[in-house]
Amino acid sequence: MLLKDIAISKFGNKIKVYAFVGPSGTGKSYRAQMVASSRNIEYIIDDGLLVNNNRVIAGESAKKAPTKIETVKHALFYTEEKRKDVIAAIKKYKPESILILGTSDGMVQKIAANLGLPEITETIYINDVATEQEMETARRIRVTEGKHVIPVPTFEIKKEFSGYLLDPLQIFKSKGIGNKPYISEKSIIRPTFSYLGNFTISDNVFKQIVEYLAKKCPAIYKVLKIRVNKLDGGTYIYMEVTIVYGFNVLESLKDFKEKVKKEIEKSTAMTVTQVDVVAKSVFLPKEEK
Repeated sequence: MLLKDIAISKFGNKIKVYAFVGPSGTGKSYRAQMVASSRNIEYIIDDGLLVNNNRVIAGESAKKAPTKIETVKHALFYTEEKRKDVIAAIKKYKPESILILGTSDGMVQKIAANLGLPEITETIYINDVATEQEMETARRIRVTEGKHVIPVPTFEIKKEFSGYLLDPLQIFKSKGIGNKPYISEKSIIRPTFSYLGNFTISDNVFKQIVEYLAKKCPAIYKVLKIRVNKLDGGTYIYMEVTIVYGFNVLESLKDFKEKVKKEIEKSTAMTVTQVDVVAKSVFLPKEEK
């Protein structure tokens, strides 16, 4: 029985597999969505992730691996542990086509085989869609700044990359499926093995952001206490405040907590795992008189 026949039986539908090949650091992930859109491909496999319409469906980014060797093994879905979630997702969503990214023909063929996908029907090479100057610029950024691109929005992978340098990269594309314009957001990270140095964010930065937001919140009269704990999964913030009489305490604190989480993650690129706000006292406006 051919591998292609096995794959059709395994996933319950015939999947057309495309490949996007180019040397490391030449801009494949940056251009992945453009290549996929030009061929009406809605699913992308890149560095251990299965992506659909700017959303991570399954997998874990290989860029989190501590060494380059482990990164390659992860990207190849070398172990059953790394491939089982992606295989399950392919069975569930039954994509008509998938685009696999890799640094060589052998790599994309190995990924397809490890996931039980049919043989690759078409291969697109990076020099088909990028100029030599564009590829050289991408190589320089990779070497000098250690930056890698993941073809999904920042909010999709922020939790997974808690503590990494993580920036959104939003690009307007003039033509998408059916020549319709669309906005493609990607994320830039520095993987563990390519850090050029360490960066830290003082607890005072978090406290100043919280105090600034509290001043703009009409329901909060004063911040009494702020404690910031940095945990493995992200940042935990505990607050005690004086609430202004007349406001719904539960609703006001819930809205404030959401604003704190959103603003800190936006400003610092660090994940906020939890925000606790305790109303310790009530302020009566007439007391000022």
